[in-house]
Amino acid sequence: MHNNIDLIIKSLEDIQGVSLSIDESFKYAQLANSLLNKQDENGYRLVINILNNWNKIPQPTIELWTDLIEAAGFYPYLEKNKQSIILNNLSGAIRKEMHLSEYMPLKYFHEEQFKLLDLLNSNKNVIVSAPTSFGKSLLIEEAVASTKYSNIVIIQPTLALLDETRRKLQKYKDKYKLIIRTSQEPSTIKKNIYLFTAERVNEYKFFPKIDFLVIDEFYKLSGLRDDERSASLNNAFYHLLEKFNPKFYLLGPNIDKISEGFSTKYNAIFYKCNYSLVDTREFNIYKEYDGKFGASGKKKEFKEQTLFDLLLSLNEEQTIIYCSAPPKVRSLASKFTTYLIEKGISQMKVNFPLIEWIEENVSTKWSLIQNLQHGIGIHDGALQKHITTSIIDYFNDGLIKYLFCTSTIIEGVNTSAKNIIYFDDKKGPNDVDYFDYSNIKGRAGRMMEHYIGKIYNFNPPPKKEDIVIDIPFYQQNPIKDEVLIQLSENHVLNKNSNQFLEIQKIPSREKEIIKLNGLSVSGQKNILSILREEISQNYNLLSWTNFPTYKQLEYVLTLAWNNLILAGETTKPMTASRLTYMTFNYGIERSINSIINDTFKYDKKNNKNASKTDYDILNEAIQKIFQIMKHWFQYKVPKWLSVMTSLQEVVCIDNKLRPGNYLVYANTLENDFIPENLTILLEYGIPTSAIRKLERYIPREIGQDEVLTYIKAKSLQESEKLIMYEKEKFLINL
Repeated sequence: MHNNIDLIIKSLEDIQGVSLSIDESFKYAQLANSLLNKQDENGYRLVINILNNWNKIPQPTIELWTDLIEAAGFYPYLEKNKQSIILNNLSGAIRKEMHLSEYMPLKYFHEEQFKLLDLLNSNKNVIVSAPTSFGKSLLIEEAVASTKYSNIVIIQPTLALLDETRRKLQKYKDKYKLIIRTSQEPSTIKKNIYLFTAERVNEYKFFPKIDFLVIDEFYKLSGLRDDERSASLNNAFYHLLEKFNPKFYLLGPNIDKISEGFSTKYNAIFYKCNYSLVDTREFNIYKEYDGKFGASGKKKEFKEQTLFDLLLSLNEEQTIIYCSAPPKVRSLASKFTTYLIEKGISQMKVNFPLIEWIEENVSTKWSLIQNLQHGIGIHDGALQKHITTSIIDYFNDGLIKYLFCTSTIIEGVNTSAKNIIYFDDKKGPNDVDYFDYSNIKGRAGRMMEHYIGKIYNFNPPPKKEDIVIDIPFYQQNPIKDEVLIQLSENHVLNKNSNQFLEIQKIPSREKEIIKLNGLSVSGQKNILSILREEISQNYNLLSWTNFPTYKQLEYVLTLAWNNLILAGETTKPMTASRLTYMTFNYGIERSINSIINDTFKYDKKNNKNASKTDYDILNEAIQKIFQIMKHWFQYKVPKWLSVMTSLQEVVCIDNKLRPGNYLVYANTLENDFIPENLTILLEYGIPTSAIRKLERYIPREIGQDEVLTYIKAKSLQESEKLIMYEKEKFLINL
């Protein structure tokens, strides 16, 4: 049947400038009706492709096809096309209105969304696996718009996703306080929505009674998928479940099963569905060039040339190109820009305000400037949040055509394109597996924008396999020490395991501190042992507060480096000594330009590759520094300093010594040396450069919840000190 449908779709596409015959249209409608009655996905595919070719449908069969669109439950498309696709069937029209959101104006749910909404409105918890284009997150907004929950926690894996969610939910700020930083306290006047990563849930001290919990991309709970942050997510989920027993909604794509028995224990329904309002087609480019693609030499060049030729042929449509890692993203985007220039393709006439910011704050020679001028964006985990947000906005607004990205596009942001290119078959150093491939493929096509999505495979897709997501805190096989230590003893399944018995040996005071820190249990125990041995000779290296000397920072960070890095965690090319040097220097310089220039000079002096130009070395330095800032300065180092503060405090107090306190330094480093009350502006995607220009005009006593109101009241966003890009970033949030 699948092949038959493919032939029909091909014949629809092949018709140019004329309609289907009435007989063919009736025949296809009968087939679609039969398949829809069996809930066969090919029936839905056929209806989607008819919608994509609506101008080819003969007039006498229009009403029949309109009824079939309604029968498929495609109510959002009926509403979108209500001027040209008119539903004359009274019972169908009534059913359509039943699918209208009760709380969001003019939002219609498709059939499966509506079923899911019924489940969410029942007394059941809901765990859903559905395609990327399903529209799972619309149901989060429906729950918010209903205002039936007083305190909602939404956990997402990245700050970029949380920022996107915040922008969507901003319209409900009269009813809800949106809490995005762990220093913000809940409102007692409004209801509250917490937009947090798992780590922030674990750090937060002020939760009231939580009555609704959402975990987006819940597959990150799995201990078997080797995500270094899975322990944090398990701990956050377990903590909120045990303390508040909220109703929960877990959502993710392409999952076949979860830990057996979890649904029963937690009164949940696992709802798996492949329903989609987009038809995704695969094009196997690698088969057309069998044996001609490779990872190096002429085969690598040929593969890239084939990619660029394809991208040029798709220049009327938006395309996302999946790459293995940030250096590959930058390299391919730059090569494609050069390719377009050599083809004589002129720069776009769009004025991107981001370019002026880059020239003023990074470098006039950063390749991203030329990329943007030719309609090319990049997206990876190394970029600053405000830059990625701007690039995604430009892409979603159709201002740029091409987006070279890493796996951040799977789990870091919600965007899609007509075309996806599966160019690399690696995710960092590891192979892309079937689950990752399915998620990449799921970005092809966007509901309400494209009926058809296309994925171009430059590599054979991984073999299909069942995706089973284990939930370690429940299943406990396997379970990391960092999760096991958090469990109440009555929830531990094997109290005789060596793993549990070792945890039980930890003295209760230390155990509580290790639990709160959330990092490697064995690593923290080891640090405590070392500190006890070395406290007498190294007390002066531990006892600092505020800002450290070089030796003090080196001692503390080296201890953390040697004990808190997880097995298999990627740290290259960073080393403990390099991290100390860069962190200390950044604390003095406090300038991106400065550390980029230092790195450029260092790399240029040590460059042994004669073919590498100064331009290449500079662009590598920029990528490196952004990666270091995001991963080390704003994430790892502050967390390590916080953990080291608590561990040395135990040992110092036991030895009747005054402990050090590294939290001031950790916070200022994490927040780019911005005053505490203004750090919330970073969460809103406002660049550090803009905050520094205005900080002297904002009194320190203005609390973080009032900062934006103060800026608006004083019209500071219109300051002549700000460039256009910075003004726009303020205006989006005011």
